[in-house]
Amino acid sequence: MAPPGSRMVSVGTEVAPAEVRAAPAISRDRLLSLAGFIAIWWVGAHLATSPGLLPGPVRVATFTWHACVSGALPAAFAATLARVVVAFVIAMIGGGVLGYVAGCSGRINAWVDPWVVIALNLPVLVIVVLAYVWVGLNDAAAILAVVLAKAPTVVVTVREGARALDPGLAEMARVFRLPARRRLRFVVLPQMLPYLAAAGRSGLSITWKIVLLVELLGRPSGVGYELNLFFQDFNVTGILAYGLAFAGLMLLVESALLQPLERKATAWRCNA
Repeated sequence: MAPPGSRMVSVGTEVAPAEVRAAPAISRDRLLSLAGFIAIWWVGAHLATSPGLLPGPVRVATFTWHACVSGALPAAFAATLARVVVAFVIAMIGGGVLGYVAGCSGRINAWVDPWVVIALNLPVLVIVVLAYVWVGLNDAAAILAVVLAKAPTVVVTVREGARALDPGLAEMARVFRLPARRRLRFVVLPQMLPYLAAAGRSGLSITWKIVLLVELLGRPSGVGYELNLFFQDFNVTGILAYGLAFAGLMLLVESALLQPLERKATAWRCNA
């Protein structure tokens, strides 16, 4: 029997009872937080000097509904999501491989680190403009700009994960002559998953924001393109409708996909 005050931990990949009990409270707090955001927005809209300056939630929701019915919003979402998915996957794979290699080899890291520092400190706008000038006003340039702007953050995160690998486990794998493929799957990958999950969560939010900027500057489709049109017309309702709707979609993707994957990736720490 567990001593009083101790925290029960289950065996395997099951979730600890304390975490199960805390899950409904966390969900309730998230909903209350969103309700508070809407309430503050509603009060701000009523205090605004002009309805066009800050339209209220009902007006924005009505605009969003009509945009969905007309098909304009789904078409813009489809174009933007396609660019987000392609750029995100390329940045995660390329940045992950480079970060792992740099973290395992000090000499390679000495070559990679200056490039990463330059890329991290180079303004995204400069990267986007250069990509359009060099490649042209097309989707290839748009995706290239997003990958170049996002990949350095993946490199930094994964590099730290590679540096934190347990040398004892690596030595044990060598002693038992574990094949490289099984070593990667059963020794390296479980230790790297928390860092990959963190890079993925932060990367998704950064990626879609950069994609909107890329679309605003040089693409004839997508949410960023629509936001540019609304800006030219000073249509704040349209800006809020498309911006918040896409942010809500990304929040749903993170809550339904990325957060569960991150919890699964770090479950072994809770059960250790």
